[in-house]
Amino acid sequence: MSIRNQFLSHLGVRSWAPLALIAALSPVLSSCSDKGTKDESAAEAMTQTYEDYFSTPLLMLADFNGEAVPALAKTDRTTLSLMPNGKNGSSLVVNFPADNNQEAGVIFRPDQPWDWSEYGYFSIAVDAHSLGDRSTQLMISVRDISGNFHTRAVAILPGEDKTYYSEMKGPDFISPEGEEDKKAELNQASGLRANPPKWTTAATQFIWMWGVKDLDLSAITEIKFHLQDGLGEKKVSLDNVRLIASPPLPEDINYLSNILDEFGQNRRVDFPEKVHSVDELIVKRDAELEQLKTNSFSDRSRFGGWSKGPQFEATGFFRPQKVGDRWSLVDPEGYLYFATGIDAVRFVDTYTLTGYGFDGSYNYESSKQGTKRSSKAKKHRKVTSELRANMFSSLPEYGDELSNHYIYIAGGIHSGPLKAGEAFNFYGANIERKYGEKEPGDYLNRWADVTVDRMLNWGFTSLGNWSDPVFTDNQRIPFFGHIWTNDRRYKKVSSGNDFWWGLPDVFDPMYATVIEERIKAYAADLKDNPWLVGVFVDNEISFGRPETNESHYGIVIHTLGRDAADVPTKAEFSRLMQEKYQDINELNRAWDVEVASWADFALSFKDSDLSQAQLEDYALLMSAYGEKYFSVIGDNMKKYFPNNMYLGSRFADWGMPIEIVKAGANHVDVLSFNLYKEGVSKYKWSFLDEIDMPAIIGEFHMGATDSGSFHPGLVHAANQEERALMYKDYMHTVIDNPYFVGAHWFQYVDSPITGRAFDGENYNVGFVNVTDTPYIPMVKAAKELHHEMYERRFSEALKNTK
Repeated sequence: MSIRNQFLSHLGVRSWAPLALIAALSPVLSSCSDKGTKDESAAEAMTQTYEDYFSTPLLMLADFNGEAVPALAKTDRTTLSLMPNGKNGSSLVVNFPADNNQEAGVIFRPDQPWDWSEYGYFSIAVDAHSLGDRSTQLMISVRDISGNFHTRAVAILPGEDKTYYSEMKGPDFISPEGEEDKKAELNQASGLRANPPKWTTAATQFIWMWGVKDLDLSAITEIKFHLQDGLGEKKVSLDNVRLIASPPLPEDINYLSNILDEFGQNRRVDFPEKVHSVDELIVKRDAELEQLKTNSFSDRSRFGGWSKGPQFEATGFFRPQKVGDRWSLVDPEGYLYFATGIDAVRFVDTYTLTGYGFDGSYNYESSKQGTKRSSKAKKHRKVTSELRANMFSSLPEYGDELSNHYIYIAGGIHSGPLKAGEAFNFYGANIERKYGEKEPGDYLNRWADVTVDRMLNWGFTSLGNWSDPVFTDNQRIPFFGHIWTNDRRYKKVSSGNDFWWGLPDVFDPMYATVIEERIKAYAADLKDNPWLVGVFVDNEISFGRPETNESHYGIVIHTLGRDAADVPTKAEFSRLMQEKYQDINELNRAWDVEVASWADFALSFKDSDLSQAQLEDYALLMSAYGEKYFSVIGDNMKKYFPNNMYLGSRFADWGMPIEIVKAGANHVDVLSFNLYKEGVSKYKWSFLDEIDMPAIIGEFHMGATDSGSFHPGLVHAANQEERALMYKDYMHTVIDNPYFVGAHWFQYVDSPITGRAFDGENYNVGFVNVTDTPYIPMVKAAKELHHEMYERRFSEALKNTK
């Protein structure tokens, strides 16, 4: 299709475009149409016209040039005002409160839903800037009449207005089969959590986060600009909220081709940590190794505790203890211990799918990690995704040096266009380049030694979850353990939104069998290890979401709708209700329902109109589910890990119904949460006052795109320097909170730019990049934080105990 026809198709058969814009583009479109994909000057001219798209609206939704804030704009825990924009008009100022600002924002809601179905490929655009010294992570959520929504995010920069845009309809919304699929990942064809920008322009794209990818564009009910959960008061200026025609894609520029260089870095971006040759990689290595010989943390015990602080009872293992008004861990020698560390110090997360597979005659079981690929296997190799295969400018040939960093993934891929396929590990290849020239077979041991040197030099007191098993016997830095319990042998229930997989039917006898089996096996090598701080069991289970009563009590609602004869948890729920009400008519009166008998209730119960009595009983049933889940694990932890702490299930902040959290508190030594926000807010975490027990953050991060990644991660910074400042800000909120006893950053290495094989995450969230080069601002921030950490955490608490 020519660019002229692309452009017309973008506008759609019933849409209109400003005549001035069409007139301005006509010479360029004509040139591109005549000369096709080889005309580079036409492509350059097209690039120059992109700004016209972003400045010329298809439809202006709000320009704020009136005397008052338009009625279209509604507040959600924000205050709105107007200020002169220096262009003979006004901008909208949105002031976000310092606390209780999760999802706070401004909502643009029309009297009647907007009908945008007439437009072809188009985006929402806004001119904005942050009114402060730092950027502001701003989310845009668009909702349709059915309640479906999708959310994107961007770091709004301080200074002058910039244009930010969020695509509403475009090629990314089409599945590999060419059909629009509401359930598919947004970038289903590419397999990336976020694709690179399509257009070279001063405008910045909002980056995909979550939600339904294809909304009902004939009935859009609201646009909301909001925070995720900001730290401190924030203020942004918004102007010219509008729809724009998305520019056409130049035919001679494939923005998804040749993304990576031979090291797995972005070919199109230069940045301070970038490596341009193997020689440069070695020079950087040697300079760092020399620097790592120094260690300025003289206040640490053997296990990372505070040797300059008081010494308590030494049990030989880590344990919790309250000091004044603050919870703490105590290390095996009796010193106060605050757990900081980095998760996923390993290689498995750094594989990326190459877009290749094999024909049926190839035995891919022999294609495991560490085996150099035979050149004979090449004839069986075939392209399974041309789009992905074209992303790589350089991959080792089979049989060549570094071809041992290929593996074949036979299944278990969570999302993306491929369910199996070949994967390559650029990080592993770079580690071999760095440490394998003297003793080729020993580069992994050298990597492990340098990694521990880094952790101690940077001030961290532990290795976080999911670190390589090689570290369990390092005896230089403590580590955390983890056990998965997901298994096909026990039955499953559902919360209605099972993100990773279904929930266990905890009342199925097979569940207890599996739990004991898993914990016993894990304990065989690790129990009574004094360097093991504690063990997490499971991760981010979809216990329930906070948006509605239906999502909060999803386990109960979906389980009650099933047959107790087949679902042990339903049988237990039925037993508890019958025990409480005895007579079915008593339940009918309390719940305002009509159920003929307890047998009918056990068979199936569904009701969408939840009474107050129902909600109270659903809370009771949620508690029963949580008690069973945590007690089965807790009892086995006490049995097989009598000296090591049970650290809970790492609640995602979107999956922590209070009934489940309180049930967990009855059985764990330390509650654990994964919190991808800017910090620990007092408002959201006030429930810990009632529970009064130690808690730990299992995962958090911040990221940016200035080092070549296409997605910053779940919390956005403007650049690496701001990312480091945000890291310290987050950690200060953890250190200052009386209940938290530590926090772990996720993760050690950036996600592959072309997406990790498991689910396409391509986040800039590492302390080191794909060439194993540390981000200097992050290292500097970590050292500064760790030098002040123990004094900041405990000095006042110790004064209050005297």
